[in-house]
Amino acid sequence: MSSKTAHNHDHDHDHAHPLASESTNGACCGGTATCADVVPAASGPVTGRSFQVSGLDCAEEVSILNKVVGPAVGGQEHLAFDVINGRMTVLDTAKSIPDDRIIRLVAGTGMSARPWDAGNAAADQAAHLARQKVFTAASGGFWAAGFIYHIIETGLGGALGLFAGHGEAPMPMVEIGLFALAIVFGVWLVAPKAWSSARRLSPDMNLLMVVAVAGAIGLGEYFEAATVAFFFSLSLYLESWSVGRARNAVSALLDLAPPTARVIREDGREEEVPAAQVAIGDRFVVRGGDRIPLDGEVTEGMGAVNQAPITGESAPVPKETGDDVYAGTINGEGTLMVRATKAASDTVLARIIRMVGDAHARRAPVEQWVAKFARIYTPIVMALAVALAVLPPLVAGGAWGYWFYNALVLLVIACPCALVISTPVSIVASLASSARAGVLIKGGAYVEAPGRTTALAMDKTGTITMGEPEVASIHPLGGASEADLVALAASLEARSSHPLARAILARAAADGVPVAAAEDTRTVPGRGLVGRMGGRAIWLGSDRFALEKGFGDAIPAELRDRIEGAGSTLVAVGDDTGLRGLLELRDRIRPDARAIVAQLHAQGVKTIVMLTGDNERTARAVAAEVGIDEVRAELLPEDKVAAIEELVATHAMVAMIGDGVNDAPAMARAHYGIAMGAVGSDAAIETADIALMTDDLARVPWLIDHSRRTMTIIHQNIGISLATKALFVGLTAFGMASMWGAIAADVGVSLVVVANALRLLNGTERKPRPRQDGERVGERMAEGALAHGH
Repeated sequence: MSSKTAHNHDHDHDHAHPLASESTNGACCGGTATCADVVPAASGPVTGRSFQVSGLDCAEEVSILNKVVGPAVGGQEHLAFDVINGRMTVLDTAKSIPDDRIIRLVAGTGMSARPWDAGNAAADQAAHLARQKVFTAASGGFWAAGFIYHIIETGLGGALGLFAGHGEAPMPMVEIGLFALAIVFGVWLVAPKAWSSARRLSPDMNLLMVVAVAGAIGLGEYFEAATVAFFFSLSLYLESWSVGRARNAVSALLDLAPPTARVIREDGREEEVPAAQVAIGDRFVVRGGDRIPLDGEVTEGMGAVNQAPITGESAPVPKETGDDVYAGTINGEGTLMVRATKAASDTVLARIIRMVGDAHARRAPVEQWVAKFARIYTPIVMALAVALAVLPPLVAGGAWGYWFYNALVLLVIACPCALVISTPVSIVASLASSARAGVLIKGGAYVEAPGRTTALAMDKTGTITMGEPEVASIHPLGGASEADLVALAASLEARSSHPLARAILARAAADGVPVAAAEDTRTVPGRGLVGRMGGRAIWLGSDRFALEKGFGDAIPAELRDRIEGAGSTLVAVGDDTGLRGLLELRDRIRPDARAIVAQLHAQGVKTIVMLTGDNERTARAVAAEVGIDEVRAELLPEDKVAAIEELVATHAMVAMIGDGVNDAPAMARAHYGIAMGAVGSDAAIETADIALMTDDLARVPWLIDHSRRTMTIIHQNIGISLATKALFVGLTAFGMASMWGAIAADVGVSLVVVANALRLLNGTERKPRPRQDGERVGERMAEGALAHGH
């Protein structure tokens, strides 16, 4: 508890901190290079003109669009992509060019574009997937028909001969025709992209496959050409399907909120109304067992609400008159009357859906590495294929047809499909899974970071402590009574929803002390509050504030030492004549705080630092009980920034846990910031890189484990892809691989890595923490505690 709480009390009731909406990366390292290497993507909102791009399924298409559209808009740095949603954004910083020119440029790549329409985006993606499905099914059908015809003509032994290599007897025209149709349907959607790639002299995997198919036709290997065409089409379909599967996991969040609400009309009758048509201020009924359709405030009734869909909490949260409820959560027993406080499009759930949907635009470093690797790798493979086709015949007198065939096999196996699709699917699956667990990760860039955390800075109040202080004792001085002292303090806090203010107001209510709001109340940052009451100046704050006002000597040293030694907060209250008394406020340390800190240390977080505005003795008493490594006490907001900069200079990955508003400067200097208890706080969700939807500190070790699990799966997929390719490249160099085997292996690997990536949708849950007596996890964080620097 703190002088900070007592009022480093950053009472920003009316104005969020100027840095609260800044990108937490633009300044994230205070100018160091480390952060740029770790988290290069911008975390701020992407603004500009957006286009729905049909055919934008993976990093390969992103690379194509960067090369084609980038120069026209002033450089590829003026483009942003969201592969999962098939969206390309021309940023506001780009050159001004008309939409129709952008659409024509995209059309030249074999893809198509139109201005972004969120309402039609899902339909466009579904149509694109359906078109791929039709062409792939047609290709597969004609391939199977050709194979069956071959069995009828030659018997099973002859059919198996198709897989024994190349150079068998000429095929009948009917069979050639069936395989030719399989080729046409297989490459139909790929050929425009391949032609665009050839025109730009910029080989990509589409060109690799078309060249391999054309080469096989030139050798008369129609079966193998059809096999390559069909399986490559199948792999692209799987790519689109897996991206859609990950996207649907996010879209499934939409199903959490019911489409209608039972609105109570002025005449008392109830009417089913689409949730989107419910106005702010309308009252609606939520029966026992129903999902809550909109964010609102309970006006009648009592019950327990299952908030797990939003916050990941394992136990229902009691709700009564005045409490907030959230769309998508489930009412337990009893009926609640709720007044809508947010429109359907602006609920906490709606914001989560939008942010997770947009998050993939901020790509993780590993994802960027894969894209860069693919860009370098593909031209090298083309060069190797040419060398394999030409050098053995020229140098060793090998057969031209034989080595040309092996060069085509190399092109097929070298296709980086599995490599480039697995990473974005893994990232989006991870984002969706964490959102369901009550942890909102704001982009792929922040999926990787927690697993590499070496230092963690955290605030005290509301993070290590419960954030629900109470007035433990009252010490009037100078002839004042207890009631006078409480009334004076409560008058300054009358319009505050800060946890400390609530504690003082609760004591006033319990003691029956009437409260009249002070006039001209304002915050003195890092110090306390001042105002006027009955024509006299009054103030409230830390002992440091009292000292600055010239009344520090009036605080009894023995009393100060006892309060601070007990880990409580000293709040001095006075007027222009002097000190009127002291309040002792006490906050409970979270029951599981010590175990969580020990778990973080066991996970490899080497340094855990408490940053607080509290006095040194109180801070050290709390830190010693919890097991925190370092304490930085009596800090103003700018001092926290300096402390974070010191950590960034000496640690590879630094996280700052704060309230998402007044801790924003310090969070911005860290490599990434985590907001605690973000439910109900627009600013907390918008500000932080990662938002914990409850004030449950145990989600931090969960987040680190989740990050490491995601990166393990991504590294597994990269390893599987590269190992398979290396094996077949070796076999091809010795003439031991066949084209159909290569494409089968490539598609097989694609299936394996996609299935592995989608495992992340299952998430990893921790065991629920037992609810302590009287504890209501996160129940009040939405009421303003996040508007203060605790």
